[in-house]
Amino acid sequence: MTSTSAAPLTLSRTERLALCDLLLEVGPDAPTMCTGWSTRDLAAHLVVREGRPDAAIGIMVPAMAGWTAKVQADAAKGEYADLVARVRKGAPRWNMMSIPSVDAQANVIEYYVHHEDVRRAAPEWAARELDPAAVTELWSRLQKAGKFFARRSPVGVVLVPNDGPDAGTELRIKDGATSVTLRGPVGELVLALYGRVTAGLTVEGSEPDVEAFASYAR
Repeated sequence: MTSTSAAPLTLSRTERLALCDLLLEVGPDAPTMCTGWSTRDLAAHLVVREGRPDAAIGIMVPAMAGWTAKVQADAAKGEYADLVARVRKGAPRWNMMSIPSVDAQANVIEYYVHHEDVRRAAPEWAARELDPAAVTELWSRLQKAGKFFARRSPVGVVLVPNDGPDAGTELRIKDGATSVTLRGPVGELVLALYGRVTAGLTVEGSEPDVEAFASYAR
């Protein structure tokens, strides 16, 4: 049987491991960029997402959100180090996300964003300089799933990266009567679509449209 430690070091895997290291470093009560969640809550969310499909559905289905919150709260009562260890190990074998190729697609955005959720909640933080392979992988996910990420935006959304393989090109991920254009590093474009704090990103458009985009939270 292949051990977890032998899993390919895809971007989703390296972000998972880096997040787990940071979770242990800052402890269970550190803040995150997820409103109302401590690092313990974030670790519990990730455990439930991968290990409790009956509850994880509430992440996407509002009618099930109450059940998800209950299961997550119960998970958060566990030993913090054990929670982090479960996140580090990855999805159980019965979950398709335990397959490295599926994990690489399904989790790269999840773990990149949550890694930054902990990093950027600290009083002093600086944007990371991502390596070219990481930028390419994140951009690929935006190309494939950007419409899903921007689905709740009240205005159209156009992305213009200033790094990566398609620097300077426009990618429309949401149509609308009016639109905003996001310009900046690929990693910051990802975070903007998730309503996170960003660095080196500009949002262009009319003032009402920029405010409308800024107000929505995925």
